Amino acid sequence: MSSSFLPAFNTSTSSRPLAAYGWDDGWAAEFTPYAEQGLVPGRVVRVDRGQCDVVTADGTLRADTAFVTPHDPMRVICTGDWAAVEPAGDPRFVRAYLPRRTAFVRSTSSKRSEGQILAANVDHAIIAVSLAVELDLGRVERFLALAWESGAQPLVVLTKADLVPDPVGLSYLVQDVETTAPGVRVLPLSSATGEGVDVLGALVAGGTSVLLGQSGAGKSTLANALLGEDVMAVQASREVDGKGRHTTTTRNLLVLPGGGVLIDTPGLRGVGLYDAETGVGQVFAEIEELAADCRFHDCGHEAEPGCAVLIAIEDGSLAQRRLDSYRKLTRENQRIVAKTDARVRAEIRRDWKAKGAEGRANAALKRGHLR
Repeated sequence: MSSSFLPAFNTSTSSRPLAAYGWDDGWAAEFTPYAEQGLVPGRVVRVDRGQCDVVTADGTLRADTAFVTPHDPMRVICTGDWAAVEPAGDPRFVRAYLPRRTAFVRSTSSKRSEGQILAANVDHAIIAVSLAVELDLGRVERFLALAWESGAQPLVVLTKADLVPDPVGLSYLVQDVETTAPGVRVLPLSSATGEGVDVLGALVAGGTSVLLGQSGAGKSTLANALLGEDVMAVQASREVDGKGRHTTTTRNLLVLPGGGVLIDTPGLRGVGLYDAETGVGQVFAEIEELAADCRFHDCGHEAEPGCAVLIAIEDGSLAQRRLDSYRKLTRENQRIVAKTDARVRAEIRRDWKAKGAEGRANAALKRGHLR
């Protein structure tokens, strides 16, 4: 049937039930050409093995993703996408998805250094960190770098706060994370007692949030607390290391009773950076600001004269751990980018050669062989 014989579809009026899922005038404008083809909008709430669940104005339907699963993993449809779906047919197909406003991406374990999109069109990235185990500030910084790079606003929640009964001790833990996360809200909470859950619900109301963290961080329990009912399965963490098994195996988008939607994700064992230079710079903003005052614009903050970063280390205004973490994440990100960017590969190779020549010259000088 020609599209001219299809009933008109008004994306402004017919999609009002989708407002709870984040539909707005901007998405409606983006969808106009698809509406003219007789397609209907819907938000992807779950993806599983080539099919996805899509919530539309008329309810949730299962659709095949064959038309939007190219070889490029960065373009595969994912939870949080806004899709253009055939309203009828067996099977129904997702024909396209709207351009993403934000995307949370990590590198895969593949040696090809491909990116994996965990969630799309996210406003808030909730990073869950368990207080049942010792804080791993380096991992927090890694999550934050990916969150900033995605375009979402990160928020760190310290779960299982009821396991730290000493208010002073809890305050110190919050301060440690705040130092690690400049410009980011750090909220201690307990899903068991309800402390802080209402505050978090108010912070993320009206937008799309993705819940991230390791297995055992209490994500599913927190999701249930925000939802007000036991929707997500929960398993106990091991007492030895606080880790748990993956109770969440797919990424699910759920409507919050206080407004907004939540994407719960499986526990992440590996959190590799993926072209996250801007995100790393945001996490270590104080180092980037110091670097602007270094004598050399390409200062590596290793042993260069007039290095403002090293001066800050010496006077105690910058912690050595922060600089070590900054170096580690910067190097990792450069390696990822270099695998797909020939120019970056060449720059890194020149840098290695220059440092190697300098090291050999210094060694020769020490041996007294330099004339």
